[in-house]
Amino acid sequence: MFWPGMGDPAKRRKTLKYLAITAIIGISVALTNTYIQSQIKKDDPLYQCLNGRNDLNYKISVTFEVTVDGKKKDIPANVGITKDCRRSIYTLTDDGTIHVVSTKKYPFEVGQFLWIWGFNLRDMDETKSRIYVNGVESPDFVHTILEDGVHYKAEFVSKNEGAPSFTPPKN
Repeated sequence: MFWPGMGDPAKRRKTLKYLAITAIIGISVALTNTYIQSQIKKDDPLYQCLNGRNDLNYKISVTFEVTVDGKKKDIPANVGITKDCRRSIYTLTDDGTIHVVSTKKYPFEVGQFLWIWGFNLRDMDETKSRIYVNGVESPDFVHTILEDGVHYKAEFVSKNEGAPSFTPPKN
């Protein structure tokens, strides 16, 4: 098979040199980007593992309820905890208590817990969904700041809630 730019030896060298330079530039950009992001994230409490740290001076606990389309959704135990890492926002039990710890005060948000939990906010209709703080609707929605001793309730409505079901009938 004949590839364009590979027939003439001079063109072949030129093409291979161009491809090598392009690959080196691409790899350099990727490595530089990775390094810069790791330096930026190293002080961000959302990305830190807190295992074995003794300097965790900021500690709060909140209660959190979640409903999706009017049905209560259980918050599992050990959200934010893996065998290798405990994050700044985590749960120990499935009773809806969220624990937040950090080396310094940080504006932790409801949405950050949802992100760590893996809650799929993209499937929710944000125009119909609400976050309540001690029974009062928050204008900040998922950007509501977590405060010690406060009760949060999230009422989410699915984007397809009320849509007809297209499941074929059972025979």
